[in-house]
Formats: sequence, structure tokens, C-alpha cells
Amino acid sequence: MTALTLSTSAAPGLRADAIVIGVAKGAKGPVVAPGAEAVDTAYDGKLAGVLETLGASGAEGELTKLPAPAGFKSALVIAVGLGTVPDDGTGYGAEALRRAAGAAARTLNGAKKAAFALPVEDAAAVGAIAEGVLLGAYSFDVYKDNGSTAKAKADKAPLAEATLLGGKPRDAAHKAALARATAVSEELNRARDLINTPPNDLTPAAFAAIAQRAAKEHGLKIQILDDKALTKDGYGGILGVGSGSAATPRLVKLSYTSPGADKHLAFVGKGITYDSGGISLKPAGHNETMKCDMSGAAAVFAAVVSAARLGLEVNVTGWLALAENMPSGSAVRPGDVLRMYSGKTVEVLNTDAEGRLVLADALWAASAENPDAIVDVATLTGAMMLALGSRTFGIMANDDAFRSAIHEAAEEVGEPAWPMPLPEHLRKGMDSPTADIANMGERMGGGLVAGLFLREFVGEGITWAHLDIAGPAFNEGGAFGYTPKGGTGSAVRTLVRLAELTAEGDLG
Repeated sequence: MTALTLSTSAAPGLRADAIVIGVAKGAKGPVVAPGAEAVDTAYDGKLAGVLETLGASGAEGELTKLPAPAGFKSALVIAVGLGTVPDDGTGYGAEALRRAAGAAARTLNGAKKAAFALPVEDAAAVGAIAEGVLLGAYSFDVYKDNGSTAKAKADKAPLAEATLLGGKPRDAAHKAALARATAVSEELNRARDLINTPPNDLTPAAFAAIAQRAAKEHGLKIQILDDKALTKDGYGGILGVGSGSAATPRLVKLSYTSPGADKHLAFVGKGITYDSGGISLKPAGHNETMKCDMSGAAAVFAAVVSAARLGLEVNVTGWLALAENMPSGSAVRPGDVLRMYSGKTVEVLNTDAEGRLVLADALWAASAENPDAIVDVATLTGAMMLALGSRTFGIMANDDAFRSAIHEAAEEVGEPAWPMPLPEHLRKGMDSPTADIANMGERMGGGLVAGLFLREFVGEGITWAHLDIAGPAFNEGGAFGYTPKGGTGSAVRTLVRLAELTAEGDLG
């Protein structure tokens, strides 16, 4: 992980491999952003013109490299685009800073130190830049040789150290923003590691063991139900999904308790460590990235640990519903009926609609503790990707105000999301002549049907929301901003923000 420091030093005298500055898109060409005044002065106030000559426009994420001016102890200046110059006097938003810092950090592999001279107006800007650097510098190369020499490995290593110029090392608010960004980013990157880990190494048991080590490290309580305990207690959904795999399922309960807290949040994560579709086998081209089907559980895990590291005054329980969905002679079949932990029976019409089955058991278990609210997170439906694309997750809830609060929290932390309905007329499509409910309904509106199914397993009177992160959880395209290729850690920051708002008394 990149080491972060705050500094009020001037850019010219700072020893670093590169100095990162911001440039914005103005009406008449690129505009040098605040924070880069010393660099601009060294170019005789003509830095904007130099950048324009080099083809820079200030567009978001655009990178332009140029030699540092004479007298600088850094050899390189990197100008990163911030997007359009704000015309409302509010300054550059947190997400613009986060993305710019991330884009720059991604280009600095092999660098020992970089100075970020981006606009710092307040502690929020410090936190945004710090998050951008830490998330942008992420890499997952555990399974790569990276060259046979130490130099080759060093050249591919992420940025080792970043100094945030304009950040005040003795300012309490700035220090707190840096500490928060570090904790959340480290746990989000751990979630990315989990998502990117091949399924032959990340089985349900292996995931549970990782959670157990984290619980010990951060003083969390943990309970792990293996297949025998799940059988004894009647978790038919999780057992049914995991029945076709030699890697037996687990249900992990991870609890953070804050002394004196009077609010309790429960987060429930879908943890299908590999999803073949089961007997309803996925076609070729649709299963190569299905190691990411545990992204919801990874997000929940990271959020609970983040809450503990931040010492939030709220009790947070994470439920990780872990199973591998495989076809075999013992696998659940289309037409089978499962008796869920709640006692309800479910007719399985499609074994590839397995996420809702493991979540249903975990939702009922979470409901038994009567938390103030439950939020489940899952890569649940391809339908949500068709509706919202690959960068936005959907939010469904049984309470409109809660759904709106989650939407606002997601937008605040820079995670694109959109509120979705739960149309009552779609519920009838899941009526089964054999069981209490079927795990499939109408094809059109499939993401909403899945939400309606989950609602059936939330305890009466409990506020609940469902986040379908199928689109943004795994980036199959090129890296952008602070988002890498592969696992993204989607929803981690939204869950952490929800916990913070609840601790602050601003979430009902």
C-alpha cells in the first residue's frame, strides 16, 4: 500500500520522482488549477500555454507529462485533467479530485515518491485526494512473476510514497481525513484482492478463514457455520446452492460492537465464490469472470472492518453467505424444492438464480436480531446491468426514505447508483403451484423480481434495502480514474458512509 504524508512544503524543493498538478478545461483552453502556483511561476506563468501546445485540454483523466522546470528537485511534472472549471465558485468536487489523483497514481508504477499538488481547499479535499491515490495505485500481481530480477519487480511495483501538498500535517481535520481515507481504502483494496483471487484458492472455507484472521486483528466477534452447522439449523438455501460442490458452504457472522451505541446495522453479502450456473449451466462467454460473484460479501466484509478501524459509534453486523455453485450428481436441480431457514419453501426453477437463495437465508438470520436496518449487497442479476450499465448499481428498498438516503450516500462518496422500484404486480409471477414461492418470475424486470423475492425474507417491520452491484463490481474494460481492471470494491464506501451517518444520527 502506498504510504501517504501531508506537507506544506513548496513543490520546487521537494525531492520526488514526479509532481502531479491539476489542469481544468476552461472556455478558452486549459486552466492551471489551484495548488500548482509554484509550478506555474517556474514556467513564467505560461504553464497553461505550454500544456495547450502539448495537446492538453483539461478533460477529466487526461494526462500530460513534461520536464520539470530548472531548479526543481523533481525531474517530471504530470498534469492531470480535472474536467470543466467550476463556474459556481464551489471549487473542485471530491469525486473530480479522487479521479484525478487515481489516474495519476496509476501511471506511477515503479516510482518511489510523488508529490500531489492538487487543489486542497479543506479536509474533504485531503480525504478525496488520498483515496484517489490509494485506490488508483492498487495492483493485483500475486500470481505474476513480474520479471526475474529485483529491478524488474520494482519497475512494476505501485507508487511507494505520495506526499499531499497543501495538506497540513498538524491540522486535526486534515490528519483525520487522511486516517479515514487510509482505513477505508486499505479495506476496499482488500475486497478487490478477494474478488480477484482465483476460485480454486478462494473457496467458502478459505474466505471464512480470511474473515477469521481479520476478526482477530481488529477485535471483532466472528461466528462461522460450516455445512454441518448449516444442516443442523436448517439453512436450506445456502446448503442447496452449495450441494453440487466439493467446497462446502459457510455462513459467516462478523460483528463490530461499539460501547454505548444505540443503533444497529446489518449488512448481508452474496458470496458465491464461483458461479457456474449449476445444472442451469451458463453458456461459454458468461462464466469466465464468475469468480467475482462474491463481490457483495467482499464489500460487506470490508465495510465491517472499516467501521471497526474508524471506531464508529454504531453496531455493525456483517453476514457473508458463502457457497460455490457447481453442477454435479448432488447439485440442486430445476424443479427441486428447498426449505429455507425461515421455514418457507422455494421451488427452484433456475439454479443460476442462486444468489437470492443464499441471501434469503442470511436475511432471515439477520432479521432475527431485529437491527434498525438491513442492507444486502449482491452481484445479483444481469437484468440490472441491462438497465443501468456497467458503472451504476441499483437500489431497491421497502422504505422510500431509506432508499433515498442510500442513494444520496452513494453519490456523496462517488459511487454511481440509481433508485429502482419494487412493482407489486411482478410478485405474482413467482407464485408456485408446489411451494410457497419460486425463485424465478417474469423475465422482463428480472432485477426487480429478484428484489421482490428477497423482500419475502426480511423480518416484519425491519427497514431493508437491496443493492444490486452486478454492473460495477467487476471492470472487464480498461482502468479509469481510480478504478482498476478487475474487482472494484463497489459499494464498500457507500456502506461505510451509511454506518457513519447512522453513528452521527443522520440516518433516522
